Amino acid sequence: MADDYDVAVIGAGPGGYVAAIRAAQLGLKTAIIEKDKVGGLCLNWGCIPSKAMLYCAEIVNLVQRGPEFGIGYENLTTDLAVAVDRSREVVQKFVSGVETLLDQNKVTLIRGAAKVTGTNSISVEPGGETLQAKNIIVAAGGFTRSLPNVPIDGDRIITSREALELRDKPASIVIVGGGAIGVEFGYLYRSYGAEVTIVEMLPRLVPTEDEDVSRPLERSFRAQGINVRTETKVESIGAKESGVVVLVSSGEKQEELQAERVLIGIGFGAASEGLGLAEAGVELEHGSVKIDDYGQTNVPSIWAIGDVTGRMLLAHVASHQGVTVVEKIAGMNPPPLIYEQMPRATYCQPQIASLGLSEAQARERGMDVRTGRFPFRANGKAMATGDTEGFVKLVVDRETREIVGYHIIGHNATEMLGEASLGAVLETTQAELGYAVHAHPTLAEAVKEAALAVNGEAVHFYSPKRD
Repeated sequence: MADDYDVAVIGAGPGGYVAAIRAAQLGLKTAIIEKDKVGGLCLNWGCIPSKAMLYCAEIVNLVQRGPEFGIGYENLTTDLAVAVDRSREVVQKFVSGVETLLDQNKVTLIRGAAKVTGTNSISVEPGGETLQAKNIIVAAGGFTRSLPNVPIDGDRIITSREALELRDKPASIVIVGGGAIGVEFGYLYRSYGAEVTIVEMLPRLVPTEDEDVSRPLERSFRAQGINVRTETKVESIGAKESGVVVLVSSGEKQEELQAERVLIGIGFGAASEGLGLAEAGVELEHGSVKIDDYGQTNVPSIWAIGDVTGRMLLAHVASHQGVTVVEKIAGMNPPPLIYEQMPRATYCQPQIASLGLSEAQARERGMDVRTGRFPFRANGKAMATGDTEGFVKLVVDRETREIVGYHIIGHNATEMLGEASLGAVLETTQAELGYAVHAHPTLAEAVKEAALAVNGEAVHFYSPKRD
């Protein structure tokens, strides 16, 4: 029997829908199967609604700074429910837009739960529809993880999914996990006046970031009134009618933390269960689908992208994987993904933007590196807006002069990642970046000055001359 489709995509998140649209652009007959809402976790319960709410938190903090700009107010009130409502409106517009794009590109959207029933076949429930496809792309996404023996009740004990619908500001909240999820929600709830405690098992917040970035974030959070507990392990969580009790330990010391709610923000796992992958011969590793550098599994007709692969759980990585897979299917020659060159963004304030190796990672690889730093307190645009917290740090290979790591902490730092991403692709040296003209006054001037600082040539901040 002839194949019905050239490509069938399981999951319409930021990996799946991008893959489907790119496949259609290349003339491949394409179907996409989604059991819930188009846009997946990112658009509906992750990236988009959380950033919409974080922007509301930024407005709250800016208004509170009103006197600094000659603006007075009386009886200032904030309403988290309005932020939640606004975020859902933004989500609906985005999801509707994606559905329109799928239709415009003539991608067949099939509603239901997909299961791989063979190397080229998929069944869809509840209707029992069967598809045949020359290529299957698994883009099933991820699920929010919890701690062992800690059930999520959706009320006292919640994840980011429930938090995005929480209309009543908690008086107090303990957040388990000091990664991107933890610090973003910590900043959000503190901005609305909640008493926030972040518990992180490792020695510092955002532990995968460069240490020179992690430390000032922790100082900033403490200054904002957020209680940060690093090198602290959660032993148990108990819910009661009036709140939660979180038993934590640090060294030999144990302590009970009491709060109205607890948010488990320890990340996501691969949503591979129930897809029939193992039965189809696809190799899994700890629940994640094993893929090569181009997204192909050990079964040649089955590919995988996004969180379900466990490679790098970021929406833009999933989208890029989707394009790579489809172009490979179409007979093109896309370059393989270099995951350490994928940009990473954390949206609390100050924001964190990074790409490439930390200074410690570079040294662990035996690289002889030098660094250049430039503080925003010496940047004209930052001074003009009053957001002088943070800096740009570049890690440079001494031998090749290539910039191998970009690390930025500061207000709206994530908007500077485009230059870092392009720099990585072009293997930009610190001399080239230092030579490039940056508009004045802009925050991006700090990136140029950090490049100049590598050799002690920064103009607007003293940096000792180096050989």
